[in-house]
Amino acid sequence: MRLSILDQAPITRGNTAADALKKAEELAILGDQLGYHRMWMAEHHASPDANVFASSAPEISTAYLTAKTNRIRIGTGGVMMMHYSPLKLAEVFKTISAYAPGRVDFGVGRAPGGDNHAIYALSEGRQPMLNNMYEKFDTALQLINNQVPADRIYHKTIAAPDQIVLPEAWLLGSSGNSAVEAGRRGVGYSFAQFFNGQLSKEILDMYKKNFQPSAFMQQPEINVSYMVTVAETKEEAEFEAKPQDIWRLLFMRGQITNVMTPEEARDYPLTEMDRMIIDQNRNVHLVGDAKEIAATLQEEQAYYGYDEAMICSIPHSQEKRLDVYRLLAKELL
Repeated sequence: MRLSILDQAPITRGNTAADALKKAEELAILGDQLGYHRMWMAEHHASPDANVFASSAPEISTAYLTAKTNRIRIGTGGVMMMHYSPLKLAEVFKTISAYAPGRVDFGVGRAPGGDNHAIYALSEGRQPMLNNMYEKFDTALQLINNQVPADRIYHKTIAAPDQIVLPEAWLLGSSGNSAVEAGRRGVGYSFAQFFNGQLSKEILDMYKKNFQPSAFMQQPEINVSYMVTVAETKEEAEFEAKPQDIWRLLFMRGQITNVMTPEEARDYPLTEMDRMIIDQNRNVHLVGDAKEIAATLQEEQAYYGYDEAMICSIPHSQEKRLDVYRLLAKELL
């Protein structure tokens, strides 16, 4: 099985945003050494009361991390294209690909990556265009591939630099609609299982059925991203996973905070209903010893027929987080 990394640069309790980005660099270097296939940086925009993730400019992190690694693919999972011009997207990723040919992924999402205040600020106070995401993606792909876009705004422009190795293109999603659209465009499809746990064979089959080869990808490719916490023992994994479990529980109630320490989580008062919800979320957050979770991932891959598992993991300790990737690599790579 191919294994990959998804990182949001989480700002856990007691750490700074600069710490989070430095830890992303450490994770990329380790993933490169261990044989992980790719690493993507997410895009999140903060508000004054919810500064939880430091990965607000994943394209910048992509450029930086390609320079710090040798083999692993680096990209965005994803850049939130509603905020940016297709021409700017094309020129950014063509430039990065020129520096790291054959190692860059142009992964895009249709979500805002932030609240209404962030959307308003990123659109400079203008009404954002929310219903043209697929058209915007088409234009960006055409510009990356040196084609003349149909869009009248861009049909007299080119995206520099020219004559570069194309990045891989991916569309993120968690619905059948995005799967069909990814297939029709001949790009990879990335399913965010850790969002809502709604992965189905039907969604992935729709992508494969609608896939048309393109300059970006000749065969359909699917990755599925999971939230994972593993350790040497199941008991240790549960201890390290509890802060993320509580964070998700609070998030579902509209309370957004930094991920607490395992000790704080251990002492956090939970109701019986809280515990039931956490148990129900175990299809979203995989927790256990490395052999158990490796077996689960292999079973999921065999059943759903995807190509790679993308691992997002947020233990409070950086060493424990790196251990998650070490332990899974030992079992699966």
